[in-house]
Amino acid sequence: MTDTLTLQDGISINYRIDGPEGADWIILSNSLATDLRLWDAEVEYLSQSMRVLRYDTRGHGQSDASPAPYTFDLLCGDLVALMDHLSIEKADIMGISLGGMIALAMGINHPERVGRILCCDARADAPATYKAIWDGNIARLHSDGLATLCEPTLQRWFTEPFLAEPASKPKLDVVRAMFNATAPDGYEGVARCLQSLDLLADLSKITQPVLYVTGAGDMAAPVAVMQAMSDATPNSRFDVIESAAHLSNLEQPKAFEMIISDFLALSA
Repeated sequence: MTDTLTLQDGISINYRIDGPEGADWIILSNSLATDLRLWDAEVEYLSQSMRVLRYDTRGHGQSDASPAPYTFDLLCGDLVALMDHLSIEKADIMGISLGGMIALAMGINHPERVGRILCCDARADAPATYKAIWDGNIARLHSDGLATLCEPTLQRWFTEPFLAEPASKPKLDVVRAMFNATAPDGYEGVARCLQSLDLLADLSKITQPVLYVTGAGDMAAPVAVMQAMSDATPNSRFDVIESAAHLSNLEQPKAFEMIISDFLALSA
């Protein structure tokens, strides 16, 4: 079932529900410049036993954009409003990159609404070098347009062997389509939000079971960064997916599925 929710500020949020009624909920949150299609493969197995809610983050996919900047309070508020609309008292939350950060922020600021957290290819802080990347991307967005950021971004999101493999083309074409469907205000809004990222000191407050996952070749969320996040989180585990970069679920879907399924079974 696909539908939309209009928020109090007039922004329409696109969402989709799969899986059996009455089952436990899991919410899937997308990265910057993707949409709910990012999770197509995961829905196939998660929806066999769970009620799966996917949504397009504000400014992405078929959700409306508001002017930049965005904040984590705003993006978490969008998700809480969606949960309230669907009468979801508590859900597991899995996110990748931006979505993983939203999952952590939900665990810190709305703990009563969160069961388990699956934080994939994300970070919890924004050092100066990280902030500078977004300043550069936003400047290029304004000078040359969003489309010029697509191919350089894919070079960071995937490993060279995956990009060169002919069999990868269908997936890469979907990623390009998601990227180019992102509203410029949505891209800039989230980029400014990422520059404000400051969750690291509060990870010790998270009491829910947390899974951290990253690709071994992820430059945006390196292994050492995510290991430190796991070390700072009381009830957590950390897994690394070999031969994968930032969108590890797309690059190594079978390895991703094994790790996710194992965690959900172990922490049930």
